[in-house]
Amino acid sequence: MRRTGMKRLILALTFGAFAAGSASAQLRLTLDDAIQMALSENPTIKVADLDVERYDYVKKETRGNLLPSLSASGEYTRAIEKSTMRGGISFGADNTFTGTASLSVPLFAPAVYRTLKLNRTQIASAVEAARSSRITLVAEVKKAFYNILLAEQSLATLEESRATIQRTVDDTKVKFEQGVASEYDYLTAQVELSNLLPTITQTKNSIRMAMLQLKMYLSVPEALSIELVGNLDEMKDVVLAGGETLSTDVSRNSDLRALDIQAEMLRYQLKTTNAARIPTVAAFGSATITGNDMEDFRKMVSGGAEAGTGEAVADLNSSKYFWTHPISVGVQISIPIFSGLKNSYKSRQVKNQIEQLDLQRDYAQRQTTVAVESAINNLLTAREMMLAQARTMAQADKAYHISDTRFRAGAGTILELNSAQLNRTQAHLNYSQAIYDYLSAQADYDRIVGREVGGN
Repeated sequence: MRRTGMKRLILALTFGAFAAGSASAQLRLTLDDAIQMALSENPTIKVADLDVERYDYVKKETRGNLLPSLSASGEYTRAIEKSTMRGGISFGADNTFTGTASLSVPLFAPAVYRTLKLNRTQIASAVEAARSSRITLVAEVKKAFYNILLAEQSLATLEESRATIQRTVDDTKVKFEQGVASEYDYLTAQVELSNLLPTITQTKNSIRMAMLQLKMYLSVPEALSIELVGNLDEMKDVVLAGGETLSTDVSRNSDLRALDIQAEMLRYQLKTTNAARIPTVAAFGSATITGNDMEDFRKMVSGGAEAGTGEAVADLNSSKYFWTHPISVGVQISIPIFSGLKNSYKSRQVKNQIEQLDLQRDYAQRQTTVAVESAINNLLTAREMMLAQARTMAQADKAYHISDTRFRAGAGTILELNSAQLNRTQAHLNYSQAIYDYLSAQADYDRIVGREVGGN
């Protein structure tokens, strides 16, 4: 229901954008909305779900090998020239009709039983792959969402800085025209403003590119305007509350679970290969009906001269075709004796793969442990950086206000004011960057430990 509703919302907004001019329609998204939309519409998730469905069909196909097999065939034969015996006597039918029905019922098929267990493991592997796709997509959507918020926050800081510098330029110009300020002060203020403009332009371009990436994850048209709800400053409480639930447990890591399932698949594959050495038992049955127009043999030999048999011959020829319908049933056992050592070599191949996978699993475990430790370290570092930058930002704000007051009172220089303004802007940008670094590291941490949407 949620997927259908989200799809209808996208279609409605997209249609409205093209019908009323694309600037008039806008989709407002929270982070949770963006995640749910991506999980509903992203092709990667749809492909993963279809793969699970495909392996379910494979399992049903294997199960069909345990069901009875029934077949039927029909045949018609026309004799162009019949066989002839010595003396010129020919025998055989001009026309022959044959219908056959065959039934086979597996009674003991060990290879099929092993294959069914292998199919169940393949389904589990596909389900885990789909889970991995969802976890990875959620992490990427979060980072794209946070990246846009960082760029928007940076743009707001830069725009505020530009307004402040513009005010300084205007004030310096007035003072210069009044002969109170030097031309150097006026030019310095203009240069600082000009140096800020390329950064603002680059930030705007970063927002556009980040938005395109988010739209790609959400599978929405590029023409659809999206407004993100929230800002980085509002998420500082998330940073302050972080660190309490951090754990190095990687038992739900999707890569490790995929390797475990793959090892289980190889073990079932080995059992399936070894099952080829076990006898199989099946019951069978067949029914055949045959009709032909061959003449009675006694008539062909006597030519009808014996009066005593005339009545019998007449009875036999009362129907043009002679029909038979034999029916047979039985049990068949198939015992493999020698197959050129193929099964033995297949088993060795699978055992070799199991040994390789054990080594890969051990190495992947160590890699994942290092990755989760690194992610936790990045989280703690980013939080400490945010706390430090919060203090730095407060100090830079105070220093700027002091410098601005001194400059307007004629006690400070333009260089002092420019330096204070630059430090203030950089402190605000660093503060936003620290919050983004924490949230991005949190997304990576959730991906590594295999945390799904909802905290599972």
